[in-house]
Amino acid sequence: MRHVGLCSRATLLAVCSIGLLASLGDSAAKGGDKMRATVEKMDFGKMPDGTAIDLYVLTNASGMKAKVMTYGAILTELHVPDREGKFDDVVLGFDNLAGYLKGHPHFGSTVGRVANRIARGKFTLEGKEYRLAVNNGPNSLHGGLKGFDKKVWKAEAMETADGAAAKLSYLSPDGEEGYPGNLSTTVTYTLTNQNELKIAYVATTDKPTPVNLTNHSYFNLAGPQAGDILGHELMLAADSYTPADATLIPTGEIKPVRGTPLDFTRPMTIGARIAEVGGNPGGYDHNYVINGGGKSLTLAARAADPKTGRVLEMYTTEPGVQLYTGNFLDGKLKGKGGVVYKKQQAFCLEAQHFPDSVNHPEFPSVILEPGKKYTQTTVFKFSVR
Repeated sequence: MRHVGLCSRATLLAVCSIGLLASLGDSAAKGGDKMRATVEKMDFGKMPDGTAIDLYVLTNASGMKAKVMTYGAILTELHVPDREGKFDDVVLGFDNLAGYLKGHPHFGSTVGRVANRIARGKFTLEGKEYRLAVNNGPNSLHGGLKGFDKKVWKAEAMETADGAAAKLSYLSPDGEEGYPGNLSTTVTYTLTNQNELKIAYVATTDKPTPVNLTNHSYFNLAGPQAGDILGHELMLAADSYTPADATLIPTGEIKPVRGTPLDFTRPMTIGARIAEVGGNPGGYDHNYVINGGGKSLTLAARAADPKTGRVLEMYTTEPGVQLYTGNFLDGKLKGKGGVVYKKQQAFCLEAQHFPDSVNHPEFPSVILEPGKKYTQTTVFKFSVR
């Protein structure tokens, strides 16, 4: 297989391809011949200070498409075929940069330096207490007030044997959002010709610091315009979960899901027992302990939409996955195509170390040391049935 070439730096449009480019029209004219994998770089607006934001459009040989922008290293669109070959965008987001700048619940974002919650916004490392912004009740959430999801990343197209790819990088300076150390991070999105979206993270630091990165995409396999996801079927390869208090901070226990409404070890519709979960506003927002997770790329979840036949399998190297069912979507946000996002109109599968791990030595450690390398890979694989 020939490799994806590097994109030019033209701000309007640059195209890189595996081999010779073939347009959608040419492909259709040939009766469905497969296209070539491509990367396109486009303008996506400007920040208030004038900084240009670029959008990278990845297309694979089957026509599947992923769009990633340099603001927040955000996955803005993901177009996937159904059983009839019809493509739909299966992630929530906005049509333009302005929608993201107005504020949103991390649609498609790269979350860091530490995803999920840190109790009371503080932790102690090597005898020193660090204090963070408290931005979610009494706790710190998803990196603070201006986490990685609100930073402008550098980006470039990547040569890869797997398919079309874009590599984004960001240097988080020592002390940013209260965290120690200069943290150098890269996130590479690859859209393979096997209809997989592969997200690979690498980070290094010059001081010990907690690191827990994830992607926070909101999925609706029928397309967000189709309504809620309560009829989606879900399987989680997790026999256990981490119980949490009312503010979603783990108690430190690991308990079995069997006999509870959290049990997705066998396929079950998301809505089948969601009313039994309780809480306010109600719904799933739980960290699951992946069976055999944290050692190598492992199947963590499988979701399916019976209406369209789309199937999503999630594989990750992380020990946990947060299932979140869009409980706080309240109809106030209008997304792509004017679709109003309402409660439980999407679900998230956030690959991660466990919440508040920095304050729980019994959990897998999130501390990255100088000279060591943080790596994480998550793959979202799509098929139909």
